[in-house]
Amino acid sequence: MEITIHDISELPLAASAFLKETGGKGVFAFRGEMGAGKTTFIAEVCRQLGVADDSGSPTFSILNEYAGSDGAPIYHFDFYRLESPEEALDIGAEDYFYSGHLCLIEWPDRIGTLLPEDASEVGITVNPDHSRTISF
Repeated sequence: MEITIHDISELPLAASAFLKETGGKGVFAFRGEMGAGKTTFIAEVCRQLGVADDSGSPTFSILNEYAGSDGAPIYHFDFYRLESPEEALDIGAEDYFYSGHLCLIEWPDRIGTLLPEDASEVGITVNPDHSRTISF
């Protein structure tokens, strides 16, 4: 599925469509260039799930955990700063990935083969007109 966002005001509808299509469960690997909008889209997905906290990028902590309106945890990883996949092991990333809870991962290439084989790919592309296309 592809969703094109022309303006940030369309973000809530895009996040809602993403959750409806994916069921809001699983491990999602977000790919896109720096500044493509990965964190912004993930923050809106979290809002749609009832997260009250600020769900910005966990760049400085690598992992943020939020609680959705149903109390279920949502894990948001930003692996941009990792030097090696072993660092992801050190924080117990595999335990989170196989917990059965929603995992939203930015910069999944940084963890190599630790990414579960059944992780769903989400691409965010910046178009020439500065719109974004989200494909999953």
